[in-house]
Amino acid sequence: MNLADLLQDIFIEQITGNSDIEITGIQFDSRLVEKGNMFVATRGTASDGHNFIQMAVEKGAVAVVCEELPAELSDRITCIQVKNSADALGHLATCWYGFPSSKMTLVGVTGTNGKTTIATLLYKLFRKLGYGSGLLSTVCNYINDDAVEATHTTPDALELNALLAKMVDAGCKYAFMEVSSHSVEQRRIAGLEFDGAIFTNLTRDHIDYHLTFENYLKAKKRFFDDLDTNAFALTNIDDKNGSVMLQNTRAKKFGYSIRTMADFKTKILEDGFDGMLLDMNNHEVHVSFIGKFNAYNLSAVFGAAVLLGQDEMEVLRIISSLQPVSGRFETLYSPTGYAAIVDYAHTPDALNNVISTINEILRGKGRLITVVGCGGNRDKGKRPMMAREAVDGSWKAILTSDNPRNEDPQDILNDMLDGLDASQKSRSLTIVDRREAIKTACSIAQKGDVVLVAGKGHEDYQIIQGVKHHFDDKEEVRKCFQ
Repeated sequence: MNLADLLQDIFIEQITGNSDIEITGIQFDSRLVEKGNMFVATRGTASDGHNFIQMAVEKGAVAVVCEELPAELSDRITCIQVKNSADALGHLATCWYGFPSSKMTLVGVTGTNGKTTIATLLYKLFRKLGYGSGLLSTVCNYINDDAVEATHTTPDALELNALLAKMVDAGCKYAFMEVSSHSVEQRRIAGLEFDGAIFTNLTRDHIDYHLTFENYLKAKKRFFDDLDTNAFALTNIDDKNGSVMLQNTRAKKFGYSIRTMADFKTKILEDGFDGMLLDMNNHEVHVSFIGKFNAYNLSAVFGAAVLLGQDEMEVLRIISSLQPVSGRFETLYSPTGYAAIVDYAHTPDALNNVISTINEILRGKGRLITVVGCGGNRDKGKRPMMAREAVDGSWKAILTSDNPRNEDPQDILNDMLDGLDASQKSRSLTIVDRREAIKTACSIAQKGDVVLVAGKGHEDYQIIQGVKHHFDDKEEVRKCFQ
């Protein structure tokens, strides 16, 4: 592509060199640069691309996009100075791949909890409606029925636009994607045209990256601030931050709720471990999902589908046939009469939601045994909070490893234990090995009890000292059943 064409949507502060040259590709990783490429020097948390400009040029880059012009660079290299390289990368990527988001209906889902479930169920719903559809999620990406492994909640700008372009080529009319706070802050979604945005809820998460809850909130809000007037903004009005998302958006505003009047109102009529009977906008529907948090998720799915022009009754019919997402309140039944639930809950609020739901269904007729840990090299402040949620809501809590990454697992457990008083510690066990922790929980479970294994959900690995090892909570639970 000609460089001048590629720069059409970029605000340029200064350009040196020839802009009438051909570009063979775009890279922001200097190690991947090939002859004729453009190198975009972005600033990351671990490294600064500006330090690798010379390396990129030596590997064949003919154009460089940067925030600071290098002191010494060959006059044969075209330099484009911009205010924000990451933002420029997003616009460059979407132009390079032919503006794929403008060629289909793109809906983003953001919030602390529920993103994966809502995005995945919308994708499944629209596939059942007969549309070509794509999914970008934490668990797996899909182009129609073809799975593409997911490495991040939201991929980098180049990978993201490449996937969207493949969806367009495959005939997808709709795409549903999780929008993480990191992707907004790092401008991975810059240049994309969203037709709709959904807000789930906001609780403490990623404070290790954003430093403050306010910064985390602002990152989520920016997604809504950037929407166009033709888009819709659908928010959970029962969450105190739901209205904040709508304050400055130009999009059409809608709300969903299970507590107050809203455009899309859901009431739980009956609940149990086999599902719920819901009233959705005055229509009764039985679903295979459990818990109040899933009533919210389904309300968002229903609302978004209707806002996208689908028939209300047909949407409800398909919702009644949908199944839970892998690792999200996934229930397994033992031959001896106790249930095991595997869930991704890895924040205090998510853990509280799952534990409360289980206890509401048990109604004191069975005991809850919770297995939970906290990830290494992440927000340490939530560790004692997670421990308290587990102990206070369970008959017995077993604190164990999650993904310790490069931390000592025992240090993580000590941080969790710091949140417990003597009485709480007496109702907990500490078992570093996650496999042994799950075995112990299952060994003490009796008929009518529930074992909750929280924190990893769909993940089939454990990261220990930076190395990925195969580990699947569901597999471990099934071994215990045998």
